[in-house]
Amino acid sequence: MPAPNSQMPPAVGLPFPPSPQSAQSPPPYSPSAPPSTSPSTAAAPSFLPLDQLFTNPVFAGGLGLASLGAAAAFGRRTLIQGTALLRRQLLVNIEISKRDPSYSWVLAWLAQPRDNSGFIAQRLTRLRSLSVTTTTKSLSKVAGEEGNGRTHADFRVQPGFGHHIVRHKPGVYIAVNREKASTATTATGEPHETLTLTLLWMHRHVLAEVFTQAHELAQSFQQGKTVVYTARNMQWTVLGKPRLKRPLGSVILDEGVKESLVADVKEFMAAQEWYTERGVPYRRGYLLYGPPGTGKTSFIQALAGELDYSVAMINLSEMGMTDDLLAQLLTQLPEKSILLLEDVDAALVNRRQRDPDGYSGRSVTASGLLNALDGLAAGEDRIAFLTTNHIDKLDPALIRPGRVDMMVRIGEASRYQAGQMWDRYYGDVDTDHKGRERFLERLDGLGLFGGDQKDPAVPKRHTSTAAIQGLFQFHKGDMEGAIKMAEHLIPRTYEPEPPTVEGSIKSPA
Repeated sequence: MPAPNSQMPPAVGLPFPPSPQSAQSPPPYSPSAPPSTSPSTAAAPSFLPLDQLFTNPVFAGGLGLASLGAAAAFGRRTLIQGTALLRRQLLVNIEISKRDPSYSWVLAWLAQPRDNSGFIAQRLTRLRSLSVTTTTKSLSKVAGEEGNGRTHADFRVQPGFGHHIVRHKPGVYIAVNREKASTATTATGEPHETLTLTLLWMHRHVLAEVFTQAHELAQSFQQGKTVVYTARNMQWTVLGKPRLKRPLGSVILDEGVKESLVADVKEFMAAQEWYTERGVPYRRGYLLYGPPGTGKTSFIQALAGELDYSVAMINLSEMGMTDDLLAQLLTQLPEKSILLLEDVDAALVNRRQRDPDGYSGRSVTASGLLNALDGLAAGEDRIAFLTTNHIDKLDPALIRPGRVDMMVRIGEASRYQAGQMWDRYYGDVDTDHKGRERFLERLDGLGLFGGDQKDPAVPKRHTSTAAIQGLFQFHKGDMEGAIKMAEHLIPRTYEPEPPTVEGSIKSPA
């Protein structure tokens, strides 16, 4: 009997074929072998034949182009953002508006000639867009030759609108972009302008040098001149060209008046710390009153030249000037300037007059002027001068202490003033002063110094320093002619002409 574990020998030469069941029996299961599928159990056809789409050359080409476009757009966006990041990290920009005073300073600084030697500098700093600023002046008698009415023109070339590159110093370049905005000032319609300076972050300290040099250059242009500002369109603007400083000695007031005013102003300028320590508003007001032509405005102009200050004028009678605008202007005075309010008596007259439609227009009220001079809206660090020809017409509240700290009358020409003016005009030819004495005696005889107390027959008259100056200017170098025509200094009164009959023709007698 064979062992249970012994194998049976294979049958040899069996004539029977294998049964169909054995032929169709599945192979033994193997965990690693994938399950086989028969044709009868195959998956149903797909509605999205992706294999056919990807094998389609048209679709594959379009997909490739779209991928390239997306990659290019992504690269472009990355490049733009990277460039912007580098600009923020490596560059510094400073924008200057035309409303800022430094706008004209920097433009004048950019117009200065520069050393652009070198291969790189010659090719980077070529200015192809320029603008011209022209100043003219009449030629006078120079070196014994007449100007013949000719005009001298001074042309100053500066960068125009667009992009420019200037060389500040070796290795330091500044990109300049001057552009005109699409917006404009509402009042004037003048378009806004901006000036943008761009330079490397490592050279940012150069900006301090640029503004310092530009300011010094602007000061050199105005050296020996007085700048006059006026209120226009809710802001301060320069009125015309800077004027030559008027010497303080050319304005002759009565004895001691000019000296006391100048001493008081200088004392105020030196006492800013004193005002601050005591909590007192640092401002000073002066009122100069008297008849016209006595030198009130001339003294203010000469004082500004003496102090190296500018003059900021406000016309209170100007149409459109309101209380709010006046307060805003007084809080934004140009630095180192004297505020001048002329003829304050005339500015507040006829405020009740209205147009036929009942509208009186915008104007400055008395309360608005008082608050602007000494109120919550009043500014600090201010020297204000008010002038009037009729002090009796002023509101007492306007000239109280705090608004007006010092009142000085600039009156008619006195004997002292007439003598000082004579020496100024004829001192070089009247060396022995005999001509001055004759001229003063002539004015005494005409009663132009208020009459003669010893002789009641002499009429009491007065003349102004402006009239004496006009007489001397008419007789340049001719003191005898000035003495002979002294009677022209007598004030004249003009009577109105009688009304004529309507339709009549007036003919000379």
